[in-house]
Amino acid sequence: MIADDLEGVPEVVRPAVRILCIDSSERVLLLNWRDPIDERTFWEPPGGGVEEGESYIQAASRELAEETGLLDTTLFGPVAWVKRDCLWSGRRLVAVEPFFVALVGDQQVRPQALTEEEEATLLGYHWFAVEELRNSKAVIEPGELSDLLAQHVGGRWSNEGKHTL
Repeated sequence: MIADDLEGVPEVVRPAVRILCIDSSERVLLLNWRDPIDERTFWEPPGGGVEEGESYIQAASRELAEETGLLDTTLFGPVAWVKRDCLWSGRRLVAVEPFFVALVGDQQVRPQALTEEEEATLLGYHWFAVEELRNSKAVIEPGELSDLLAQHVGGRWSNEGKHTL
């Protein structure tokens, strides 16, 4: 969703966070979204906007609970800061987002408090294994997600070509 040709699209600076949820099989959780304006679909880690008065870690904890229901976890990080420039609901959202890691074991995803917009635009979720993510033809955001996972989670996500699957 990199904003290449967005002349005239209102730009909104929106502080936001993302969480790389890793289960006991070292799969990463991604949520599948459909833009309510242009119907584009894409996958991205859980996360969202930082509310007034919240720290980044507080926002990450809240977003994790709301979007996934993964409550029994510890957040690490931020492990990376990623520049995001994307189109959502007719607005160009621009921010440098902190990415946290949550090692979640084998918990079940059960969203707890989705907004009305999220209810209407969340298509589902999926735990992606290394090769599945790397070979996916779907739009994955951010585009450098595999590299982030290799650098900050390691294990099976290593870019060294050797995977202990």
